[in-house]
Amino acid sequence: MILPSSTIGILGGGQLARMLALAAKPMGYNVVVLDPDPDCPASSVVDEVIVGAFNNPNAYAQLAQVCDVVTLEFENIPSEQLAALEKTVPLRPNRKVLERSRDRLLEKNFITKAGVRCAPFQEIYASSDLSAGRYPAILKTATLGYDGKGQAKVYTLLEAQKAFERFSGVPCVLEGIVDFFLEVSVIVARSSFETKCFPVFENQHQNGILDITLVPARIPEETAEKAKEIAVKLASALELHGLLCVEMFITNNGQILVNEIAPRPHNSGHVSIEACQTSQFEQAIRAVCDLPLGSTELHSSGAMANLLGEHISPTANYGAALATGAKLHLYQKREARAGRKMGHLIALGEDALETVKMARSSL
Repeated sequence: MILPSSTIGILGGGQLARMLALAAKPMGYNVVVLDPDPDCPASSVVDEVIVGAFNNPNAYAQLAQVCDVVTLEFENIPSEQLAALEKTVPLRPNRKVLERSRDRLLEKNFITKAGVRCAPFQEIYASSDLSAGRYPAILKTATLGYDGKGQAKVYTLLEAQKAFERFSGVPCVLEGIVDFFLEVSVIVARSSFETKCFPVFENQHQNGILDITLVPARIPEETAEKAKEIAVKLASALELHGLLCVEMFITNNGQILVNEIAPRPHNSGHVSIEACQTSQFEQAIRAVCDLPLGSTELHSSGAMANLLGEHISPTANYGAALATGAKLHLYQKREARAGRKMGHLIALGEDALETVKMARSSL
């Protein structure tokens, strides 16, 4: 057990690190982040920013010297740095979990071997591999894809070949199109001695980026329990120590297919800050420090709407947004760009979905 007054290190200083720190500080922890940007979103709420590139071994050595445990806000960190880091300080989740989750080929093979269904897929290493594909399909780079980046919907073999060339011929996954009616996610926390799931989140996307999350998901209780069972099964198979988000499709014939996993706090779990007894961020701190996990019960149903760069302007009317009853969370990013996550809005109650939509449209 890593007790308060200890120091938690976070790899990455973006908005997830910021919210992890905001959860850790009231619990009495010191927080240090490693990030190339001294003015990263977490910088104003942590004790120290170690400024360094994510491939800089000296930065990791400095982090290890001052921390009692290290966690992360994103997975795309060089394995050699992670291997060196976990020799000197606990890394939670560990390197093997990160390696599986950041590579779609390893990820999908792991999910399948764990006895969990995912969308049909084909491994693509060369343009010739695309000839055996069934179209339409989605071509995704095996690594470094997020928020719709590194992927393309392709309707023919020729389109797939052009997309593969556009992706510079890196290893890819060719996924079959899933006939689904709902996208959901389950966030599960696992320490060395207990496991707890959050309620199932219902997710709506625009242009490959999460737009709105509702909790609880509007699905039958039996389906929700099955989704939680899948998340727990994958967390156990990973021997997870920390937080895991499992994104899933609910198909039109009632099947649950896993889309992706992420071993960290997730955008869809932001609504837990206001809606749940324990937020996903506090739960992540509890899990990596081996403290008893908090209750994940709902205070109330709720909804979250992301605020992207296109929603924010220098004259944004935050007063009007707050007047709707929504809660405002901004990440203190210096530059607003289209598609860039700048913050989010959360509302509670039966009208939460309409409230966050109204709040966002009033900006």
